[in-house]
Amino acid sequence: MERKKVTVAELQQKKEAGRKITMMTAYDYPSARLVDEAGIDTVLVGDSLGMVVLGYDSTVPVTMDEMIHHCKAVYRGVRSSFIIGDMPFLSYQVSMDRAVENAGRFIKEARCDAVKLEGGSEMAPVVQAIVRAGIPVCGHIGLTPQTATMLSGFKVQGKDAGGARKLLAAAKDLEEAGAFMLVMECIPDLLGARITRDIKIPTIGIGAGKECDGQVLVYHDLVGLFDRFTPKFAKQYVKLTPLIRDALILYRKEVEEGSFPGPEHTFSMKQEEAEKI
Repeated sequence: MERKKVTVAELQQKKEAGRKITMMTAYDYPSARLVDEAGIDTVLVGDSLGMVVLGYDSTVPVTMDEMIHHCKAVYRGVRSSFIIGDMPFLSYQVSMDRAVENAGRFIKEARCDAVKLEGGSEMAPVVQAIVRAGIPVCGHIGLTPQTATMLSGFKVQGKDAGGARKLLAAAKDLEEAGAFMLVMECIPDLLGARITRDIKIPTIGIGAGKECDGQVLVYHDLVGLFDRFTPKFAKQYVKLTPLIRDALILYRKEVEEGSFPGPEHTFSMKQEEAEKI
């Protein structure tokens, strides 16, 4: 039986019933189709595509047009999963009007179901404005890659009591502003568990411990297609990079030595027809 389209209400029901939520990033049609067919609840078209697909050294250079382009491709590959588009750097920080307008592009042009934006309590008014426009918003606290420089690099956040209290307050402020879900990245497991208990909306962890309501990983980390570095929180379920590299090397060798294409890869015609050419 075909799976029904996942909704905000269903995600909330999963939290209330204690059932884990699954989230995976995807950036193109084939990966989105595989994620959807695997039964994953939510697909995040993350601005991490800047690093794992476009080759940037961070997520900061990613543009709105690049995000919309990839979200459109993901939409074409998904039938049931809930699609969340990641708002890139400076697409929501400049002004409230710009934030609502850009969030609207994810819904109108790219056919996403919701948007995600980074930031703590300071982003609550932006979340409120976007939600007021009728667009579901997923928050993102802890390590926020778009502003990693301000956080002194890619480091675990909330390790001391003061930092932990600030993140807990941010989670509550974003919930009050209308966020329907919260991603928590690179925070201690005890803090992840505390926030998950203290707010009513689902929490999605990425390096935030197993007590979160769900988990998210970057597709390229999970399948071993990004080998520049592997984050501590990522688990490689398969390592495709060496397999693909070996296949490419074998292809090159077979072409160079003339063994590819073989008869099974070649179209033939009758000899008498060839003689008429």
